[in-house]
Amino acid sequence: MRICIIVLDSVGIGALPDAADFGDTGAHTLGNIYKKRGKLKLPRLYEMGLAHIEDSRLPILDPALPIAAYGRMATVTRAKDTTSGHWELAGLSMDPPFATFEKFPEALLTAWLKKAGREIKWLGNYPASGTVIMDKLGEEHMKTGAPIVYTSADSVFQVAAHEGVIPLEELYRLCAIAREMLVGEYFVGRVIARPFLGAPGAFKRTANRRDYAVPPVGETLLDALEKHGQKTLGIGKIEDIFCNRGVTYVNHTTSNTSGIQATIDALRDKTNDATLIFTNLVDFDMHYGHRNDPEGYATALEYFDAQLPDIKAALNEDDLLIITADHGCDPTTPGTDHTREYVPLLVYRHGIAPINLGTRKTLADVAATIYDALGHGTWREGESFFTGKGK
Repeated sequence: MRICIIVLDSVGIGALPDAADFGDTGAHTLGNIYKKRGKLKLPRLYEMGLAHIEDSRLPILDPALPIAAYGRMATVTRAKDTTSGHWELAGLSMDPPFATFEKFPEALLTAWLKKAGREIKWLGNYPASGTVIMDKLGEEHMKTGAPIVYTSADSVFQVAAHEGVIPLEELYRLCAIAREMLVGEYFVGRVIARPFLGAPGAFKRTANRRDYAVPPVGETLLDALEKHGQKTLGIGKIEDIFCNRGVTYVNHTTSNTSGIQATIDALRDKTNDATLIFTNLVDFDMHYGHRNDPEGYATALEYFDAQLPDIKAALNEDDLLIITADHGCDPTTPGTDHTREYVPLLVYRHGIAPINLGTRKTLADVAATIYDALGHGTWREGESFFTGKGK
């Protein structure tokens, strides 16, 4: 038996009850895209039960029963970032969550640059879209050599620099020093190097981004499977999110297209001995959610939908396919940050009963289900979808 989790990064399905605390009242990634665009051609996802999910705000085009089990999941961790979302899917919720900032303390930035042996000068230090702050401060950065520092509603410390002003190795060194310092009350989920090139008015990010994450703060499903002698293949940025812990094989794809194909190839590969195939499809979030592009988001969803027949055809009879998300990122909202939302849940296997899995209390139900299905017993968080076992 193999299990394949596909995370449609940021595909939320409605505001959580505490969304107002995060400034996300009215967020509904799927529903608002449909409303804005007037259509979403997702026949295969609809067939699996996407529109049947509570408050999906999507049209049920065929009254026939879905072919998959369906529902939605809440995030128990009081956050809406990629890292804590994936950790919770893997059975590890956080309390307290990572720290977030409107701006980083000047004393912290001063100590950071002093430790790096650089002039005590920075630009930015506020929540911003990476492309916007690059365009706004890039010219001054090129004149002064000062690194651009920014954050978001997520728990991130981001450093942007022109590769001709701060060379890559120096930018990476700055981020590594920041990662070492951002602990305790400053414990953020990721430090991210954001290099760019070009001239004022035509700046463009390069592919040399580097993430500095932290290891999970407790045991995850991936750790547990490793102890049981079972292997995990991480596709996309999975190994970054888990700091390579419990990830046996890595295929670091950087787009939905390559990630989907890598998943299909892994499922078809008879020599692949991974019990868990864990895929993150990043384009929904990176290219469309954060850039307030509902049309691009919709097109990406439709592309994924068109690949589902090949994904399903690659499954063995007893394989389990779980399609879900880690948080929302509603591209129709005024801001560019993630949104605090339920995430959809579609669970498919040949001959599965098309039951309504309802509203799950935690993303950790995914880990509980997998641990139970593989015969390892009860996971410490969540409940199995099919047996009700769990805590």
